[in-house]
Amino acid sequence: MPDVTVADSGIHGLGVFAARDFAEGETILAVDESRLVDDRHPLRPELGEHDYHCDYLAGGRVVLMRWPERHINSSCDPNACYRWGGGVRRLVARRPIGAGEEVTTDYIIDCHGGEVWRCRCGSGRCRGTIVSSFFELPLGLQLEYLPLLSEWFIAEHPGEVAALRRAAGGRDISTAGPVRGG
Repeated sequence: MPDVTVADSGIHGLGVFAARDFAEGETILAVDESRLVDDRHPLRPELGEHDYHCDYLAGGRVVLMRWPERHINSSCDPNACYRWGGGVRRLVARRPIGAGEEVTTDYIIDCHGGEVWRCRCGSGRCRGTIVSSFFELPLGLQLEYLPLLSEWFIAEHPGEVAALRRAAGGRDISTAGPVRGG
């Protein structure tokens, strides 16, 4: 991947870093979701899958994240987010990202339930403790992230999302901005 590199991160372990500047809305990379994790396809330590990062998607589907996306760290002030289109999930810049900057997402977008952990992102917006549920975020942050939710997540949580849209009270939160590149 000439557009990103993997290196030591100040957030956690290894991180993904921009090898060039990215404009807001520009695709950083396409995510490989080809490796399912289920009863028929368990994780296999003999293939190096003991050092893994899985992602939990629509309908309980679990995929093993590949290199380099498996090293994307979470931040309470993320500069990137995931967008789906044409059957492909892409990592897209939420704002301009400069060459050398660590590319981050907020793991809680599209997340409902799971482990609680201590955040070490170091951003001015760091929540400190991460409760793994989008709907437990502060209301203002839920409203900020609402346009970033995936269609599958909205379909799986229609009541909560409808209530959140009502709470938006007419504010324009309908789009997450342009997606370019790919």
